[in-house]
Amino acid sequence: MLAGKFYTIVAQQQPAEQAVHTTIAWNADHDIFKGHFPDQPVVPGVCMMQTIQELLSAAAGKKLLVKKAANMKFLNMIDPRQTPQVTVEITYTETEEGYKANAVVKHEATVFMKFQGLFR
Repeated sequence: MLAGKFYTIVAQQQPAEQAVHTTIAWNADHDIFKGHFPDQPVVPGVCMMQTIQELLSAAAGKKLLVKKAANMKFLNMIDPRQTPQVTVEITYTETEEGYKANAVVKHEATVFMKFQGLFR
């Protein structure tokens, strides 16, 4: 949904069997930033969450939706002009309930978002 338009994948690694680390580049010219916000673009939290969902779905090989967000923290804003690339680190476990996942959106030592939850 957002891949290839709002962001593009720059690099991807699978450091463990149920983990994926993806470096993405924001499209700072995307229309979302014209409304969020003109002259001071900020990556919307819902777009960060959608990005995690898309990357986890690709890693699992099936379309997943958020079932439960047990813990979601937005710690810093992302200006796509100042931070054009971020790394999304996801670890997950497949259970009877679905995919339990932990995700972090960061750039170097700066963490922008942390997520723990369940996808199905």
